[in-house]
Amino acid sequence: MTQSTTRAQQQEGGPGGPDFKASKSTRYGLDMAFTMLVAGAALVGVVALVVLLVDVIRDGSTMLSLEFLTSFPSQIFPENGGIYPALIGSLWLLGLTALISVPLGLGAAVYLEEYAEDTRINRIIEVNISNLAGVPSVIYGLLGLGIFVELLAPVTGGTSVLTGALTLSLLILPVIIVATREALRAIPGSIREGGYALGATRWEVIWSHLLPMALPGALTGIILALSRAIGEAAPILVVGVSLYQTYVTSGPFDGYMALPTQIYDWISRPQQIFQDSAAAGIVVAMAVLLLANSFAIWLRNRYQQRS
Repeated sequence: MTQSTTRAQQQEGGPGGPDFKASKSTRYGLDMAFTMLVAGAALVGVVALVVLLVDVIRDGSTMLSLEFLTSFPSQIFPENGGIYPALIGSLWLLGLTALISVPLGLGAAVYLEEYAEDTRINRIIEVNISNLAGVPSVIYGLLGLGIFVELLAPVTGGTSVLTGALTLSLLILPVIIVATREALRAIPGSIREGGYALGATRWEVIWSHLLPMALPGALTGIILALSRAIGEAAPILVVGVSLYQTYVTSGPFDGYMALPTQIYDWISRPQQIFQDSAAAGIVVAMAVLLLANSFAIWLRNRYQQRS
């Protein structure tokens, strides 16, 4: 009788039970305080972002025009200069980086999650991939300089847009691999077992069931990775991006300019006209990023509906 009473008291939060606030007003007060705390934290971030956006758009509104988007930059007549070669160069970088990194990242994630055995070498590889996601971007630039610019110059064209895309692909591959592996890991094992029970091979199960179900989660990582890549300046500065050129990038082996480095060049100059041009360039970069992310989010939602 005594044991039953003690057990009931513990379940109800009585003497000897878990730490439970019996006062309803105290519990609701703590809930309200936590709600206000997290709402205030979110509000600080949103307000800071809005202030920055308004300030950048206000400064760059005087330069934003169709002429700005279709003109070459000019140091002699900066009021007539534009961002056209940097915009085209960034689009080349974004497209080539996606073409290189997405198939490699998905393939590596599928191998590590579905094919690789639990050996010491594979565990070391997994740990290194997770650690590489936190390596400073300039280190990838130095790696790209040594491999793609010098060692593989006959293949990559030296300081070409292909070299920049390869370097940025190295930068974002760990993020894509980790995100895709987590998406594959979240799929119930019964999906795999059901496919095998019906006579499907491992590749058929992966291609027909696992990849379509994991793709929405993988696309989230791809969106974040490509967003980081298009805004990076340090690695492409190391591998030889042009700060000025008189032609537009028309192939993977051509030289290139990029939006981040063009903005950096403008903002480092003291004249107000260059500061306004840099603000307009930031607006253009955000617009490109928003359009790319919108397409990726639409693609992710489409696959979520299918799965």
